[in-house]
Formats: sequence, structure tokens, C-alpha cells
Amino acid sequence: MGYKVKSRIWLELDGQLLLGPGRVKLLRAIEATGSLSKAAKSLDMSYKKAWRVVDEVNKAAKIPVVITQTGGKNGGGTVLTPHGQEVLGAFEQINQDCWQYLDQQPININ
Repeated sequence: MGYKVKSRIWLELDGQLLLGPGRVKLLRAIEATGSLSKAAKSLDMSYKKAWRVVDEVNKAAKIPVVITQTGGKNGGGTVLTPHGQEVLGAFEQINQDCWQYLDQQPININ
């Protein structure tokens, strides 16, 4: 088995962290569950930390990535905005392109 180059990508906006692998995992869990508390629980993360992360992402993005809907007849929930979907898609495409490029790089170490 040969050497492989690995990388972790994150997105910044005006010097502030917007997305990285952990944040993407949380946002995808929110998308899957429709709930911040369920998403946090599925990732073994405290609700307080999940809320802080979502708040930091929304502030860094300047356009909300996630919105929380209060309860009512149909209950509340947390959902990704169209902008959030777009940002996540772009992040994931950048990662995929980077990994494909790195997988093609020869490593000349004996």
C-alpha cells in the first residue's frame, strides 16, 4: 500500500470560518432530521454546542443557512435555507474535486 495525500478543506468568508467537515456533518444531520435537537443527539453533541455552531454559521454566512421554525399546529423544526443548500453543495463539490486531484498525485518516497 502506497502513500496518499489527504487534506481537510474549510470555507471562510471575510476571515471567519463558515464551513468545515464538522459543521457540514451537523447541517446534513439537521437536513435529515428536521430538528436541531435530533441532529445534535444523532452526532452525540450537546444541544447547546449545536445551537452555537448553527449561530456561528449563520453569522459568518450573512445570509441564513439554517432557520428555526417555532412550534404550532404542525410543530416546529429546523431546516436548511435554499442558500444553505447552495453553500453545502458548493463545499461538497470543492471537497470532491480536491480529493480527486490529490488521489492522482504521485508520491515519490522510498
